[in-house]
Amino acid sequence: MTAIAIPPLTKDLVRVLIDADTIQRRVDELARKINKEYAGIEESLILVGVLKGSFIFLADLCRKLNVPHVVDFISLSSYGNSSKITGNVRLIMDTRENLENRHVLIVEDILDSGYTLDYLRRNFTARNPASLKTVVLLDKPERRKIDAELDYVGFQIPDVWVVGYGLDYAERYRTLPYIAEMVPVTD
Repeated sequence: MTAIAIPPLTKDLVRVLIDADTIQRRVDELARKINKEYAGIEESLILVGVLKGSFIFLADLCRKLNVPHVVDFISLSSYGNSSKITGNVRLIMDTRENLENRHVLIVEDILDSGYTLDYLRRNFTARNPASLKTVVLLDKPERRKIDAELDYVGFQIPDVWVVGYGLDYAERYRTLPYIAEMVPVTD
């Protein structure tokens, strides 16, 4: 993945890590893999988007799926009012769909510490799904605090603060069509 310079949209953005075209090509590839794996399922696959960061990725991904599917959301907090990961995950909003005996695909924007995904896996496993898999757009393996099982990964990225394509800093930059590195955030 080659970083390309961007015009200084703001003083906060350092560079584009992943451009919009590269993101769309990878989303296409992920959708093809998911379509192949879930071909022939009888009941709709449940895509559970983790709000707010996954919503753009989820929207693009689900439009490319041809297997029967429904979309649901869950909202969690692991940062609180800080840019530092605490390890405490708090449920803000639960899914509406019953996950029991259903194929569930967690759609997450970024995996860094692993705390959120670990919480979701434990929580959803307790609901007895037929299967439980994960698709993560961005993986930061250098930040991992606990093991996290990933089924589909968009991109591995270095340990830098990123925004765009659903990811934000203080609700800013979420709608950028690319993933950009941001000036490091300090509390």
